[in-house]
Amino acid sequence: MFVTTRTRSVHRVHRVLGIDPGLTRCGYAVIDARNVTSARAVSMGVIRTSPSEPLANRLATLRTEFTSLISEFEPDTVAVEQVFFQVNVRTAMATGQASGLALAEAALAGCEVIQYTPNQVKDAIAGWGGAGKEQVQKMVQVRLNLSSMPKPADAADAAAIALTHLAMSPLGRQLRQAASS
Repeated sequence: MFVTTRTRSVHRVHRVLGIDPGLTRCGYAVIDARNVTSARAVSMGVIRTSPSEPLANRLATLRTEFTSLISEFEPDTVAVEQVFFQVNVRTAMATGQASGLALAEAALAGCEVIQYTPNQVKDAIAGWGGAGKEQVQKMVQVRLNLSSMPKPADAADAAAIALTHLAMSPLGRQLRQAASS
């Protein structure tokens, strides 16, 4: 797991918590940005639950972890990958349950909450909605100026979701304008 800590300075930083929802592996990434070219990874990782545990216990673990992340990092925005389509119905339901918990916890904490589809994320990060996992990881590495590709892929996906929000939101437009001024 990649973890660094950084205290927010007096200059306003926009902090985004990206969530790549999943019941067994749920990726998260905390990204700070002053402007569109200054995005920095604060923390990235994966929350894991055991498939052998009862569903209610796994969901309780996720809820506790989401609450802890929001409390520790105090994000302005929580961006969650939208469950758009899954071939496997069980996987889709589990991902939807994890996503719902993240959305609810963020809303309860007073964060701005937004969802992006997988294609929106790939398009915003790699320039093509059909980009593969490795392409997304490589672009996250470049955009966050990391020395190596972020791993596991779930954490990289969460960072891509946070970066998508910074690029696509009204804030992203403001950050781009500030950078060009």
